Amino acid sequence: QVQFVESGGGLVQPGGSLRLSCAASGSITSIFTWGWYRQAPGKQRELVANIASSGSTNYVDSVKGRFTISRDNAKNTVYLQMNSLKPEDTAVYFCYGQIWVSGAPIRGYWGQGTQVTVSS
Repeated sequence: QVQFVESGGGLVQPGGSLRLSCAASGSITSIFTWGWYRQAPGKQRELVANIASSGSTNYVDSVKGRFTISRDNAKNTVYLQMNSLKPEDTAVYFCYGQIWVSGAPIRGYWGQGTQVTVSS
């Protein structure tokens, strides 16, 4: 019912930048909260940032001042601009959307994940 296309991951040197995007498609009536999560090897998945339909945002402390989450409601897309990247940011990044699909209850959907590697 909902398909996500994530893009923008890759290999970057410490101090570099990447921009992740996640586009949703399908019979979407509305997208409420968007979020970006990440999971490093051997660690639990953690919330990196989220953005409500109002535009209010939240960030995990470790990325405050470096990452910016934004959304384009017309395109059903969420972005994560990541600056001043550090090796500890290395992880698979997943987008998450709380979505109302036509004829179905509101529920969460996950993207397939995109690898971000920060290394010299």
